[in-house]
Amino acid sequence: MNIAVIPARSGSKRIPKKNIKDFMGKPMISYAIKAAKEADIFDVVMVSTDSEEIAEIAKQYGAEVPFLRSEKNASDTATTFDVLEEVLLEYQKMQKVFDTVCCIYPCVPFLTGKILREAYAFIGQYDSVIPVCKYPVPIEWALEIKNGILLPYDEQALSVRSQDLIPKYHDVGMFYFCNAAELLKNKSLLGKKTYGYVLAENQVQDIDTVEDWKMAEIKFKLQLTVY
Repeated sequence: MNIAVIPARSGSKRIPKKNIKDFMGKPMISYAIKAAKEADIFDVVMVSTDSEEIAEIAKQYGAEVPFLRSEKNASDTATTFDVLEEVLLEYQKMQKVFDTVCCIYPCVPFLTGKILREAYAFIGQYDSVIPVCKYPVPIEWALEIKNGILLPYDEQALSVRSQDLIPKYHDVGMFYFCNAAELLKNKSLLGKKTYGYVLAENQVQDIDTVEDWKMAEIKFKLQLTVY
């Protein structure tokens, strides 16, 4: 059995009510729920939240909210692992044990069921799967400022051609597929053998600030125009 867990805590400070704020005509969290349901690989799609308001909206869009998150795991210091552990243990009390858990963050308007299905296909060969994106420029070319002076972080690397450097990737923070038993055992979302599912830059967007939100809207509108 597989479960998708969408963690949606209340109390966002930089973008008030970010998880349920209207994004292109729908609550932001609805896009995560829609992608999970359209993937057609999950026995359960649930939202972990401490908010009755978020819970009600999540249910309207087809997610389960069988319990509210504990006060401990609704704090600023609670980790994603803490939330997933709580969910899995609560479901175990209901006699439901899952083989695979997928944590899907709530602000992922570019996520699709197709992406989730393709990423899930690697579970079995790997302990965990996470989406990554290639850095737009080589990180070896990084600069730093020391005492007000701009300097190369690695002077030798600046002379190396980009095509001669190994591409580097970063976690885009959209979702994590994990073997549920390994997750609980190792207390980590990353297994010993993790697959990096590569996404294009136009498929991802951090949404932590108002400026990020506006950029996500621009990207979303552009995709509607192109596709």
